[in-house]
Amino acid sequence: MTQTLFDRIWDQHIVADLGGGWSLLHIDRHLLHDLSGPDALATLAERGLEVSRPDLSFATPDHAVSSSPGRDGSTYDRGETLYRGLKTRARDARIPLFDLGRRGHGIVHVMAPELGITLPGLTLVCGDSHTCTNGALGAIAFGIGTSEVVHVLATQSLRQKKPRQMRITYDGKLKPGVCAKDLALHVIRTLGASAGVGYAIEHAGPGIGALPIEARLTLCNLSVELGSKIAFCGPDQQTVEYLRGRPFAPEGTAFEAAAAEWLSLATDSDARFDREERFDLREVPPTITWGTSPDQAVPIDGVVPDPREHSDEAQRQTWQAALDYIGLAPGARLLGTPVDWVFIGSCANSRLSDLREAAGIAKGRRVAQGVTAWVVPGSVEVKAAAEAEGLADIFRAAGFEWREPGCSMCVAANGETVPSGRRAVSTSNRNFVGRQGPGARTHIASPATAAAAAVAGCIADAREF
Repeated sequence: MTQTLFDRIWDQHIVADLGGGWSLLHIDRHLLHDLSGPDALATLAERGLEVSRPDLSFATPDHAVSSSPGRDGSTYDRGETLYRGLKTRARDARIPLFDLGRRGHGIVHVMAPELGITLPGLTLVCGDSHTCTNGALGAIAFGIGTSEVVHVLATQSLRQKKPRQMRITYDGKLKPGVCAKDLALHVIRTLGASAGVGYAIEHAGPGIGALPIEARLTLCNLSVELGSKIAFCGPDQQTVEYLRGRPFAPEGTAFEAAAAEWLSLATDSDARFDREERFDLREVPPTITWGTSPDQAVPIDGVVPDPREHSDEAQRQTWQAALDYIGLAPGARLLGTPVDWVFIGSCANSRLSDLREAAGIAKGRRVAQGVTAWVVPGSVEVKAAAEAEGLADIFRAAGFEWREPGCSMCVAANGETVPSGRRAVSTSNRNFVGRQGPGARTHIASPATAAAAAVAGCIADAREF
């Protein structure tokens, strides 16, 4: 029977067919963090239930902890309760916890792939919408709500309705100076922020094969901003080599057997999808957002659109509201727009390759006067590797603040915010109203574009550096 990769993984995990397209799925891996984890574990305890498979859950504090140098769990006082709650309840439930400063600690969607917790063919969930990041390794990964977190903790299963399927096929290779973040924003801009609603998206084609794994992680991360909670790439030899030697990956002959199985996970050549889209990577420009939604984006050398030119009245109003909030005028060029803050981090762009990209721009230069620039590595592993390579020294010499791993300013749940009215170029994944703090004006961009903005003091084209 002809199947897609998604069909194969889904079918392998059905515990019971509930009818009407609904299934009870076995969940292979469950990630917990400090915002959703403590409440879910508390609810479980209140109901007198135990964690069914503590060995299949993994916890890390990331959202509400400070990223300031030398921090501990109490540095951000409003997040201390969440930190202590996760730590205590994970210990009581015998769930492995990767604590601050410990090997393995980091942003939940950075540490899971780099530890090999995420593996091809698995189902993985977390109380966080960007769980789809993990799909880059060939897993079916998606975000869930707190009540669903409780259900997984208690039963290691989840009731889900099978979504429709979309395939986005990519050809060619990205041009120099263009990266996965630009590609993700370009796709969202082209298709719209609701194009993926109700779909599981397979990112496929020779263009995906040409992208390194960390670039695929970025692309899958931003897929939820396309409206899809599930996005993935088929595993290939790059996937196998990325996972080789990871702490939670199989070892020795077991790894070779697993790798053979992973490489067999593929969509049949004659499989059909509910929707097909195609992109040529050679046509993707460096891209940056101008408004308050990831689909409100233009090429770095483009201009802000005029709401009056949109054919839909509702969209005209949405665009105008975005311009009013962001403080830009129709027809304005983004290049040269002064910036106040730069943030390099988040589960979208805080991996070693992202920091290398930004450091390549920062090396030998200085952060412009009046600009505050932060670099927040995604995990203890990333931080240590960046320091060993000298990247941290490059950032410090250029005037960037080198901080501790965590979500930091991306979600601003730990008191780290862009001041009201100030303009930021950020490598995070969302630019909603107030996302980085009340009144903060956020432009989402790649690490290279963010670093270029920091040293130029304005939105700049990193290719010129």
